[in-house]
Amino acid sequence: MGLEYVYAALLLHELGKSPSEEDISNVLKAAGVEPDAARVKQLVEALGKVDLDELISKATAAPVVATPATAPPSAESKEEKKEEEEKEEVALEGLGALFG
Repeated sequence: MGLEYVYAALLLHELGKSPSEEDISNVLKAAGVEPDAARVKQLVEALGKVDLDELISKATAAPVVATPATAPPSAESKEEKKEEEEKEEVALEGLGALFG
């Protein structure tokens, strides 16, 4: 499922609205996305089984755990690790913006 569907549901939730099929479709259309009715229905059904407030609080409070290295990293793996860390930082910044 595309993240735009999840973002639409989270936006509606943040505004205090229960994400319905119609509301999610309207948000997607307003964003220039042609909604897939089956995907929207699947998302609404899945959201009915979870507590979004609890899920959001767990996502924003998840601790970052560092794992000890067993051998000194090579120059190549240091570069790969740095690139991966930068991607993670960008992703976390994006998620942080979603949850205020």
